[in-house]
Amino acid sequence: MSDLDSELVPLPPRYRFRDLLLGDQSFQNDDRVQVEFYVNENTFKERLKLFFIKNQRSSLRIRLLNFSLKLLTCLLYIVRVLLDDPALGIGCWGCPKQNYTFNESSSEINWAPILWVERKTALWATQVTVAAVSFLETTLLTYLSYKGNIWEQIFRVAFVLEMINTLPFIITIFWPPLRNLFIPVFLNCWLAKHALENMINDFHRAILRTQSAMFNQVLILFCTLLCLVFTGTCGIQHLERAGGNLSLLTSFYFCIVTFSTVGYGDVTPKIWPSQLLVAIMICVALVVLPLQFEELVYLWMERQKSGGNYSRHRAQTEKHVILCVSSLKIDLLMDFLNEFYAHPRLQDYYVVILCPTEMDIQVRRVLQIPLWSQRVIYLQGSALKDQDLMRAKMDNGEACFILSSRNEVDRTAADHQTILRAWAVKDFAPNCPLYVQILKPENKFHVKFAEHVVCEEECKYAMLALSCICPATPTLITLLVHTSRGQEGQDSPEQWQRMYGRCSGNEVYHIRMGDSKFFREYEGKSFTYAAFHAHKKYGVCLIGLKREESKSILLNPGPRHILAASDTCFYINITKEENSAFIFKQEEKQKKKGFAGQGLYEGSSRLPVHSIIASMGTVAMDLQNTECQPAQSGGGSGGSKLALPTENGSGSRRPSIAPVLEVADSSTLLPCDLLSDQSEDEMTPSDEEGLSVVEYVKGYPPNSPYIGSSPTLCHLLPVKAPFCCLRLDKGCKHNSYEDAKAYGFKNRLIIVSAETAGNGLYNFIVPLRAYYRPRRELNPIVLLLDNRPDHHFLEAICCFPMVYYMEGSVDNLDSLLQCGIIYADNLVVVDKESTMSAKEDYMADAKTIVNVQTMFRLFPSLSITTELTHPSNMRFMQFRAKDSYSLALSRLEKRERENGSNLAFMFRLPFAAGRVFSISMLDTLLYQSFVKDYMIPITRLLLGLDTTPGSGYLCAMKVTEDDLWIRTYGRLFQKLCSSSAEIPIGIYRTESHVFSSSEPHNLRAQSQVSVSVEHHEETREAQGPWGSRAGTGGGGHTVGGGSAERPLLRRKSLPWARRLSRKGTRHTGKAAAEEISQQRLRLHQRSERQELSELVKNRMKHLGLPTTGYEDVANLTASDVMNRVNLGYLQDEMNDQQNTLSYVLINPPPDTRLEPNDIVYLIRSDPLAHVASSSRSRKSSCSNKLASCNPETRDETQF
Repeated sequence: MSDLDSELVPLPPRYRFRDLLLGDQSFQNDDRVQVEFYVNENTFKERLKLFFIKNQRSSLRIRLLNFSLKLLTCLLYIVRVLLDDPALGIGCWGCPKQNYTFNESSSEINWAPILWVERKTALWATQVTVAAVSFLETTLLTYLSYKGNIWEQIFRVAFVLEMINTLPFIITIFWPPLRNLFIPVFLNCWLAKHALENMINDFHRAILRTQSAMFNQVLILFCTLLCLVFTGTCGIQHLERAGGNLSLLTSFYFCIVTFSTVGYGDVTPKIWPSQLLVAIMICVALVVLPLQFEELVYLWMERQKSGGNYSRHRAQTEKHVILCVSSLKIDLLMDFLNEFYAHPRLQDYYVVILCPTEMDIQVRRVLQIPLWSQRVIYLQGSALKDQDLMRAKMDNGEACFILSSRNEVDRTAADHQTILRAWAVKDFAPNCPLYVQILKPENKFHVKFAEHVVCEEECKYAMLALSCICPATPTLITLLVHTSRGQEGQDSPEQWQRMYGRCSGNEVYHIRMGDSKFFREYEGKSFTYAAFHAHKKYGVCLIGLKREESKSILLNPGPRHILAASDTCFYINITKEENSAFIFKQEEKQKKKGFAGQGLYEGSSRLPVHSIIASMGTVAMDLQNTECQPAQSGGGSGGSKLALPTENGSGSRRPSIAPVLEVADSSTLLPCDLLSDQSEDEMTPSDEEGLSVVEYVKGYPPNSPYIGSSPTLCHLLPVKAPFCCLRLDKGCKHNSYEDAKAYGFKNRLIIVSAETAGNGLYNFIVPLRAYYRPRRELNPIVLLLDNRPDHHFLEAICCFPMVYYMEGSVDNLDSLLQCGIIYADNLVVVDKESTMSAKEDYMADAKTIVNVQTMFRLFPSLSITTELTHPSNMRFMQFRAKDSYSLALSRLEKRERENGSNLAFMFRLPFAAGRVFSISMLDTLLYQSFVKDYMIPITRLLLGLDTTPGSGYLCAMKVTEDDLWIRTYGRLFQKLCSSSAEIPIGIYRTESHVFSSSEPHNLRAQSQVSVSVEHHEETREAQGPWGSRAGTGGGGHTVGGGSAERPLLRRKSLPWARRLSRKGTRHTGKAAAEEISQQRLRLHQRSERQELSELVKNRMKHLGLPTTGYEDVANLTASDVMNRVNLGYLQDEMNDQQNTLSYVLINPPPDTRLEPNDIVYLIRSDPLAHVASSSRSRKSSCSNKLASCNPETRDETQF
């Protein structure tokens, strides 16, 4: 290297730093050639071509000039025809004129009238000038368009016509006698048509904007038809100069009659040249017009597929929203349209659907209905193309709804498409509000910029989790978020359908407190006081509010919250206050004589009967005034807030309820400081099977499976459980348990069956482990998964107590038994992603329905909540052949659908009982957000997805026999508000119901009596007929009228059958035969259940599982049957008819009677909102804690 360095010569002086900056003058003096580059060739021909052809604007001007010249020549031809009169003489220019008279009897044709015309000098000069300009222009354009083949240019139709119409005029300049020569100038109409087509194309290129191809094709067709008529009119008129000498108007009439195939025959051509021309024109029309019509029809069909454009003028004058979907199904479309147009102020809106796929046949048929054809516009296009967004006028839209395709097998890919659509819309129209539906919760943060986002799996799993502790939560939420008139089922003869349909019309509304007649008078008073008195006075249920300075909605903020005029109140009612009619009554009538001295009021003055809403039809409640003393709690009630007061124990007076105070009094409330209270969790182990009590802590889960999950205070393990301990069916080095029985759980299991452990499943666990759930009521959770969960999911759930997983499928009996289904009270069957798509759409639920039906047969005491893809398939849940009651419900559903109801499926028994659920029912939650922007936050608060400080939560409590002293829902409202500041919002009612069957009533009654008599003889017990026991307890205590006798009948089925066969001869006729047939059928059904019982027990023995926990339906006692029926779990399998039905009553009227086993939905205030300042107050509050009515199954407060 040193040798090479030494050989390097120094830089010459011209490479010094100064020379590099200023340049080297000697280097600049070198010989160089400057080259100029042109965009176009710098020749005269190229410049002309640029001006006449390539440049859009100049070319447009040239074509406009050409089009004007052609129209001018046609106009000059018409002027020449009007001025020419063959009767004045015919001949060349300057020659003597000769008169000509047509002779019909002669076959010879005088060609002179055809060859020569009369042309005035001024007219001739004008025509020659126009012809010369046209000839020069055509010659120049032909020269500029020349590309090496001269014959191709010469024999073009346009060039030939141009030469025929221009060259003879130029010749007449040099040969004057030819000035009167006929020249077919009317053929320039075809050149004008050609120039118009080119002009439109240049116009589109000049303004850089595409016009509708349909418009172009219609214009071309119109021009073609006009040219055919004009050519025929002028040609026949000129040829008939040698014949009948028709006028121009008569020739036009003849052409119209001929081309329209009418052919009156009053005008006919006289000579054969004109007849030949007519034949040629008809042939040309038969060839040209069908081709044009075919092209027009093709474009029309394509436009029907793509949808065309949404008018910009309409977009600027009318309001519209855009619905972006990847594939549009009829169910999705009708749900959207029915819910969107259910609001009166949206009737004038247009809906523009932007979908990349071709319109479905069913969708096309629906959009042709006049109700929708004028308001719904379908555009085929992609939201990722600015051109399609421009067609939909996205920048002028009021809102854009972007929905995911939930029927896709790969739901993550469907979310990715939704995210890209949302980004594209936000980029194109940043001011357009977005309403986005996301399937997977981990993808939610990508669209957090949207105004409203609904995550399907978050809501689904939280709703299914709450259904395990608050029965029928999916039905409750679905009814709340649907727009209903409250008129469903009002024509039904059944009382429960009328009441259920009426209460289903309750929705959530909002109003500013200072502007409200409902709540204005409660300014400065507590929230609980306002809630109770608004319900008593108007029948509305106040559930929450929002401060003016805050964006957070608070559900039941508690009695310490004082209302202000600027607060926004959220309430549940049949209709909003603005649409309510108020009827003000005067003074309340005096008490009836029978209640003198025994009324509810103890003071000298009485509360007036306040106004009620006319549409509600409720009655003002008879409640205690504010002067009475608070009822004392204690005694034998054990601190229960609904215990019977001891001051009225004499029975001479109806028990009274403490008033709801205007301002909170801490001494009369039962606060729940769950963080500081450990007394309920640290109960003495006593004789709890010798198991050690594991300490739980309350805190926030350390690991969230996805970004955007709301932090929730939960019960947690002090130390994370190892992954091996989360496996239920396999032991590890930490424990040797291999089945649910070995764990010795105190509470019944909750099993959820899913295909994969997605991040949404995390939201199933969190509501069941929330801090406000008492520890003794925590149910073990078993995840039955088809696929093994990944480590990220296990890391997220290992901090929760009593959460396990197991690999298996719901259609495998061994898997169900191993996961402990016989020790479970609730089984949640989640719809599997792999089954959501099928060749036939509605068959996607086939496997799930059949599997659940099998589990109903194998485990009849199990409460199963099922998710379906299509709501219409819920009619197959708990299917029973030849069930006349189900057929009646089907007819009711059809009638409600014909009446325009959005909730036609609500009367299906599985849906009314909350046993079936479809996530598509919650699509309306996103649609309603356009009008009610608070619906998504309120729903998330109810489901426990969001935990706003100070906001309450949804729970449930059960009405028992001892609590019926309260009598009505209005008194229950007062009792809850005065004792624990809880707001009831509805009732889940289960009642006995004798369903009509296909057999006559008298035969069924005879069968019941005969069986009862046989039962009396066998048991030696004096019992009445089954039918006489069906009405006790208000119809809510018995199961089908005789559940207590049936276990004895099952144990003595064979002797009973023999005796029945011996006594069967006594019955004669058709009635006896049908009676025996029904009894044999019941005996056969019992045998079938025994076979199912043996099957389950044999599989348990094969798996090494103990069979002691299996409760076969054949071995259920009468009390077990009653308990199951009261919870809506069990159906009567003996006569293949359901004997109970359950339904949800949202905000029932205050005078609604309470019934045993009613489950009341409550919004309980946040226990952490107002924590007592001293430990003494915390201990005193904890002594009055609420107890659960059923600690084994659900979070319910005992009366």
